Amino acid sequence: MSTRTSDSLATQHVGGRLAVVLFAFTLIAFVVESQLTQYVQTTLGYRQPFFIFYLVHSSFSIIFPLHILYLLATTDYTAAALLNGLRIAITHHLSPGHKSPRSEFPRAKFLRLVLALTVGITCPGLLWFSAVSLASVTDVTAIWNTNAFFAYIISVKLFKSRWEFRRLLAVVIATLGTIVVVYGGAASEKTPPTDDNLTTTSISLKPTAPLLGNLLTLVASFGYGLYQVLYKIYAALPSDPEVASDPMYEHIPDDVEDETTTGATHLDPTEAVYPPPFGFHPNLLTSLLGFMILITLWIAIPFLHWSGAEVFRVPPNALTAISIAGIALGGVVFNAGFMVLLGVWGPIIVSVGNLLTIVLVLISDIIFGAGIEVLTFWSVTGSALIVLAFGVLAYDMFRTK
Repeated sequence: MSTRTSDSLATQHVGGRLAVVLFAFTLIAFVVESQLTQYVQTTLGYRQPFFIFYLVHSSFSIIFPLHILYLLATTDYTAAALLNGLRIAITHHLSPGHKSPRSEFPRAKFLRLVLALTVGITCPGLLWFSAVSLASVTDVTAIWNTNAFFAYIISVKLFKSRWEFRRLLAVVIATLGTIVVVYGGAASEKTPPTDDNLTTTSISLKPTAPLLGNLLTLVASFGYGLYQVLYKIYAALPSDPEVASDPMYEHIPDDVEDETTTGATHLDPTEAVYPPPFGFHPNLLTSLLGFMILITLWIAIPFLHWSGAEVFRVPPNALTAISIAGIALGGVVFNAGFMVLLGVWGPIIVSVGNLLTIVLVLISDIIFGAGIEVLTFWSVTGSALIVLAFGVLAYDMFRTK
């Protein structure tokens, strides 16, 4: 096995520098995506949530080709060796009984996996894009990040694990914090403005249907929590550190042997780079998700136009087009990083870390949005409760590593 591959795998452990840097970029990308999405649909008045979703998620298809180009430029690997190593890893995972490097690739199983992942990420994504144009971006971010304790609850139920007091307490506190943010924010929004000289821009920043947006985000959050757990069970490779180290995943019905004990590790690195480099497998899945969305979901655009549900309009000016491109870039970075970290850290820790976006979005709202007025007693109290809850959960998760 190539030394460079071994070095890349060494960075995958919890707290590895590469994973931490990647995590920082995903946080920033999520904030950029959230703020630009609301800016386009409110301030610029371009309310096309499905079309924007389609463009952004279709752009995921560029991630894997970019990763290949990066590896070709920074290593002495060939494209054939990289792809062959990835083929072997996926074959071992989806067809545990076939250990030979020459085993036939399980095309049908892999296609079913990609289709299931496409559905799993599309439904919550569509709900989020719809909600961000209806409710406050701070509220949407806070509710979206509850997918961490949804992921924990689903994990406990699926694996029939015992409830742990600290984790359960964190769920209760986080739920209370979410209620404070949502209903406290809704109460504040009921107060009519008293300034007769409000500008058009300030009016456009006001959420149009906060309750509906919050409910859509809650459903999306639960769906995303479920997606994360199922991804970890069925899509992540057995060599991922979280699968190997977390007792919760001991119940995964997979008889795959440790990949480091199979004959594939003795392959000539000029023939196959095995195990795959850091992030290579999840980036393949992310690109395939984007490609599936690109070739399928465009069908809904004319039907939405004819029905009047979303009358299609091209971006009216360059500013709108550039802003949508920024949303796409943020989405690419966030989802690529998220999929990689999901395999390295697991769904609960990743979701816990993503909670920091609440603070970042609130700060960006103050700087670029409505100003200090978005900082209310309810937003501060609710966010503090959620941060406290997920802080307890994060401490518990890292303590067991």
